[in-house]
Amino acid sequence: MAQVTIEVNGRPYQVGCEDGQEGHLVELARLFDRQVRAVSQDMGQLTDTRLFLMGALLLADELWDSRSRMSSIQAELARLQSDQARIESKAVAALDGAAKRIEKLAAD
Repeated sequence: MAQVTIEVNGRPYQVGCEDGQEGHLVELARLFDRQVRAVSQDMGQLTDTRLFLMGALLLADELWDSRSRMSSIQAELARLQSDQARIESKAVAALDGAAKRIEKLAAD
């Protein structure tokens, strides 16, 4: 297990992670640090626990919004795929009908 030192709100923290995940963890810590610093600027002096809680809640809210948008997009994609399948089926039927008419005209 790897150990990484991250910094949140100007303080270093030693955190363990799976080998190879160090860079990802550092990026996550930077994201969290930006959120915590924004909360600190907006709300003034709070304890680290309070800052971290508010930062985590704001990030959780963003995650909730993203999941909600993704769910809507997935529903729209499913609807579009269904529409596409229906249109393709109609196109196949139209081409089949046209081919039969052409064959009939050629036979006459």
